[in-house]
Amino acid sequence: MADIDPPEDGHVFLDSVLNPHRSLPPRAFIIIMAGLAALSVLVGIVCVIVGAWPIFGFFGLDVLLVYVALKASYRSAKQHERVRLTDQALTVDRVSVRGERRHWQFEPFWLRVSLDPSDERGALTVASHGRRVELGRFLAPAERVSFAGTLKDALGRWRARIAASSSSK
Repeated sequence: MADIDPPEDGHVFLDSVLNPHRSLPPRAFIIIMAGLAALSVLVGIVCVIVGAWPIFGFFGLDVLLVYVALKASYRSAKQHERVRLTDQALTVDRVSVRGERRHWQFEPFWLRVSLDPSDERGALTVASHGRRVELGRFLAPAERVSFAGTLKDALGRWRARIAASSSSK
């Protein structure tokens, strides 16, 4: 979850980008892959020396499979969601793993933020006027709880500002 500085146009109550967590940074990926490759080559050479040369090819195959699995994990990190609450609307922009973009816009006055405790994942949804969007599916449950609190606080600030501006008229 990363916060973005608000632009100068209008009041921004919340501007967050939700990203999936990656526990293996790119530098560690390179180190692990180099270590696995070196280990496979060394053990493969030993196998060739003792006469088990057909095994040598399988050592390269396991490194390739680990590489493919880690690359698939990194590919899933391309997805993200931007949640933005301004004076006029709450907008959700979602970019999928394949780069497909979706956009939702909600009127903040009627917006409901809910965290479903009966769901083992703790689904976080925003809903208004019969439309519902689940946020942060890729986040850990504790991160969804934290973001739900952040979103509810921002919505509370938005409602307080609206109430203050309507009472001053």
